[in-house]
Amino acid sequence: MNLSGKTAIVTGSNTGIGFETALDLYQKGAKVYVACRNQEKALDAIERMKAHGGTGELIFGSLDLASLGSVKEFSDKVLESESRLDLLVNNAGIMIPPPSKTEDGFEIQFGVNFIGHFALTGHLFNLLESTKGSRVVTLSSIAHRGAVIDFENFRLEKPYNNWREYGQSKLADIIFTLEFEKRLRNNRYQVISLAAHPGFSKTDLQKNMDKDMLASLELMTAKEGAQPTLVACLNDDVKGGQYWGPDGPNEQKGKPALAKIDPAALDENLNAKLWDWAKETTGVNFPF
Repeated sequence: MNLSGKTAIVTGSNTGIGFETALDLYQKGAKVYVACRNQEKALDAIERMKAHGGTGELIFGSLDLASLGSVKEFSDKVLESESRLDLLVNNAGIMIPPPSKTEDGFEIQFGVNFIGHFALTGHLFNLLESTKGSRVVTLSSIAHRGAVIDFENFRLEKPYNNWREYGQSKLADIIFTLEFEKRLRNNRYQVISLAAHPGFSKTDLQKNMDKDMLASLELMTAKEGAQPTLVACLNDDVKGGQYWGPDGPNEQKGKPALAKIDPAALDENLNAKLWDWAKETTGVNFPF
């Protein structure tokens, strides 16, 4: 596949699934924004990608998803520089960190994994819509299963529970994907919205996990874990609203296949309520 002439943004692409996703797109000829908070790590990642060889272009973009101001600043720079955006991969994420809040006062996982990406997609929406065949791919997790959206606990109002908060953020990502796709189709836009998850893959995401628990898991490589994302990004026959993940038992490992969406993400009233809340809270310019 030749992606020359196409432009992609991959958030959190200095490491893990994001690194492998950006590397693949670069090797296929795309111009790829390595959108990260830490410039030193991003530039190091770009050098490592170049060492693999590729025909595309790699650009560092300074993006802190824990700051709506930074999201707006990054988006403005892209809008000034680019006339097209073929792929937006909402990949960056944090998992079970110590309790903290974003610059805007959201619980850090909910703020980075969901709110930051919601705002980023909104700021870039017109550019995506003007690029024929564009896609937004948002990363979720097996952890969305059984999670709950608690409108009374987006800002750490309740005692912190690391896995509960992580699950909520990843459920919000699936809901975002589905509600975005629904509104795109209802309003006859051409962008499509998909989701993916990497199963159990060895990345920096697990740095806060219990070491014994981690040792008991059979993990795929980051490259293997990135394959569902790449299918969602590149396959000709995917459809909006699909969720891709590994095909093995419990979707923990395996080849890319359609993944199971938990019933918690299928409540249309809840999904619309979360979308409207996020749109109002972030003030971004989605046209629906």
